[in-house]
Amino acid sequence: MGGMLETIRNAWKIPDLRKKMLFTILMLVIYRIGAHIPVPGLDADVFARLASSGGQLFGYIDIISGGAFQSASIFAMSITPYINSSIIMQLLTVAIPKLEQLAKEGEEGRKLIAQYTRYVAVALGFLQATGLYFGLSSAIIGGRSVISYITITLTFTAGTAFLMWLGEQITESGVGNGISLIIFAGIVSRGPRAAIIIANYYTAGTLGKGFLGILAIIALVALFIAVMAAVIWVNEAERRIPVQYAKRVVGRKVYGGQSTHIPIKVNLAGVMPIIFAMSITSLPSTLISFFAPNSTNPIVLWFKDIQQGIGFALINAVLIMFFTFFYTVIQFNPVEIANNMKKNGGFIPGIRPGRPTSDYISKVLNRLTWFGGLFLALITIFPTIFGAIFKIQGIWFGGTSLLILVGVALDTVKQIESQMLMRHYKGFLE
Repeated sequence: MGGMLETIRNAWKIPDLRKKMLFTILMLVIYRIGAHIPVPGLDADVFARLASSGGQLFGYIDIISGGAFQSASIFAMSITPYINSSIIMQLLTVAIPKLEQLAKEGEEGRKLIAQYTRYVAVALGFLQATGLYFGLSSAIIGGRSVISYITITLTFTAGTAFLMWLGEQITESGVGNGISLIIFAGIVSRGPRAAIIIANYYTAGTLGKGFLGILAIIALVALFIAVMAAVIWVNEAERRIPVQYAKRVVGRKVYGGQSTHIPIKVNLAGVMPIIFAMSITSLPSTLISFFAPNSTNPIVLWFKDIQQGIGFALINAVLIMFFTFFYTVIQFNPVEIANNMKKNGGFIPGIRPGRPTSDYISKVLNRLTWFGGLFLALITIFPTIFGAIFKIQGIWFGGTSLLILVGVALDTVKQIESQMLMRHYKGFLE
């Protein structure tokens, strides 16, 4: 711990790095202040009550927004429209040749795609704000009207657009990825609420009375640390495929002959499969809460019932597995890697170049994807299974939250580490 504090002190001594860290902290403070500014024309108490019964998607948005959703603040939609926009643009880049060409044109092409992503994010934000306006209309003070529609939808949309701008400022002038850090700050801000929930369980005797309750809390903390350690281990784990380059004589010089490796991360898809699966599984309950909250239709009632049980968690797990494979296929192309290796005179020891190499890489990738997908599914449904067994709800350290927290923290620390190493300081991770 002492070495860690010493390294932080050394990092703080670097003037431009200190300036970047202070700028990042200031932007996150502005975000947290904005999360408590209410939207004009909305009854926050009624909005919170409706949102709490509005399906899993609302719960997900509230976690990402750091409680800004249930408090009906200007940042209620958080950065989710931008996340969805980024996912859509990634899929379209694969599907549309024009966008794929832009992505390969370097910095200018990426800037243009980023601009398109912003436009799509604002459009999605306005659509989502419209859905919230009509779906939660009983929270509107004075009822629905043209003025209230314009005020509320534009305020929600402007809040998302401002957060998008805030994230870009952090990325350009601060430390780390701005959008990720905004989500990180929102999730971390829910930590005290989780502590209060556990304290209430202890007071009510749900965890056991007296000393047994204290032991249960210690066990919960130990479980949290164990789950976090497992997430870090899988997030950092990778399979390294050895590659040997043949020697080539060009004139009087010898090229190649060195050994290297292809690193394939175990969790190559990251948190994206969970976001995809959560969006799909939450859609029916969200539509029901918007358009048929009091319906007695058997199908509607079945959707309402299933989202509370183990069955829903298992459906979610299967979808996570599917999207893990889907996203991995988009991100990693074994045929392209095998062709590039062949062009540069590289080969995997014991494997023939060309088709056998791509088949071998695909085989390794499939095994890793199975493990990564199963792990993501297990982490995601863990809170549901845990809650069903021990009759405890509101557990904070499960699924998307923990994966995002760990991923963002590791990425930010690595960025600070790289900036310190450029200045010949000791690493942040030592």
